[in-house]
Amino acid sequence: MSNKQKVVELLKAIETGATEAVGYINPNKYIQHNLGAADGLAGFGALLKALPPGSAKVNTVRAFEDGNYVFTHTDYNFFGPKIGFDIFSFEDGKIVEHWDNLQETTGPNPSGHTMTDGPTTSTELDKTETNKALAHSFVNDILVNGRMEKLTGYIDGDNYTQHNPQIADGLSGLGEALEYMASQGIAMKYSAVHKVLGR
Repeated sequence: MSNKQKVVELLKAIETGATEAVGYINPNKYIQHNLGAADGLAGFGALLKALPPGSAKVNTVRAFEDGNYVFTHTDYNFFGPKIGFDIFSFEDGKIVEHWDNLQETTGPNPSGHTMTDGPTTSTELDKTETNKALAHSFVNDILVNGRMEKLTGYIDGDNYTQHNPQIADGLSGLGEALEYMASQGIAMKYSAVHKVLGR
């Protein structure tokens, strides 16, 4: 079984309560970066026990594997609907580390896109490394260093599809959103690129 399949099964276990998937976690080394859960199997078990029986829903929309990492995009409903990005690190076929980012489900955005619609599989795999380098440069130039004059070099005008529930498609939609945020004194601050994953 692939590491990607293991992650999808583990996430589904949040909904079903299936205990077999917990065996994909290394019981001696599981580091949890979600501040609401403790390290180790005990932390994962406590998270499951906190959910009222039959209350959780989990639909993993996208799952990709990059070396020893698996990353997913999942439509969750536990303690309210949310969309999550999860990253799992593997050693010797077992999960040893987990990071996530959860956002309350809202939308669709002004262009009619939801937080999860769009393609669910990768194409043009021969361009993966080039695309990862492009993503790294975009985040570093625009989000870390605020070099907005470079934005048009990264975004294909109105062929840019946006899934942020607050922002419309296209370079114009992104520009309007950034201008509005600046006018309201809202700042996005990214300090470093730690890892770029892609498939």
